[in-house]
Amino acid sequence: MDMQAWRSRLMSGQWFSHLPPLLQDSLLSLARVRRLPQGQRLFKRGDPPCGLYAVLEGAVRVGAVSEQGKEALLSLIEPPHWFGEISLFDGQPRTHDAYGVGHCILLHIPQAALVTLLEDHPQHWRQLALLMSHKLRLTFINLEQLSLLPAPARLAHRLLMIADGYGEIEPARRILQLPQEQLALLLSLSRQTTNQILKDLESQGILSLGYGEIEILDAQRLRALASV
Repeated sequence: MDMQAWRSRLMSGQWFSHLPPLLQDSLLSLARVRRLPQGQRLFKRGDPPCGLYAVLEGAVRVGAVSEQGKEALLSLIEPPHWFGEISLFDGQPRTHDAYGVGHCILLHIPQAALVTLLEDHPQHWRQLALLMSHKLRLTFINLEQLSLLPAPARLAHRLLMIADGYGEIEPARRILQLPQEQLALLLSLSRQTTNQILKDLESQGILSLGYGEIEILDAQRLRALASV
């Protein structure tokens, strides 16, 4: 597929589709397609800034592993999400590790080329700020839920957010390619607790569980649980 063929996939996302056409064209003119095999690292914590990315196929895991081997999974980035903009603003090293999941295809805009574009057209900085501020809002929401909501409500809310592409896609998906161990890591819950909640929701006819996937059968009842 050539660059313009990927445009329709990117246009399914709220952020890119609302960019000025000139900025869309400029980003695509600077972009290169990059393929990342399953489990291959894109960058690690402490690496210098390397630019902006969009997920076209597959997914990217963003997280960290402690010296004791405990993993924190902060985000599972799926199409058509963009990421990597924090280091664009502050020029500081990467804060976490990023790995490819599945057959991962990325769009990569190198840091130097993007900085030059923004220096020539400083009005476009606002669009990048909107990308970052959207993620900051989601972070605050997740921190609040971690402190205030019981585990079943947190799980329900996170499934709905993933189905909605965290506000990026419309309509929301019914089937989520999401292994239970990854969901547990996203929620800072044990695998056993996560499995117990999912099985309970399946018995109520709210979800259907398959190998590595979760199907939402009754979004209305799931939303009711998320609002508890």
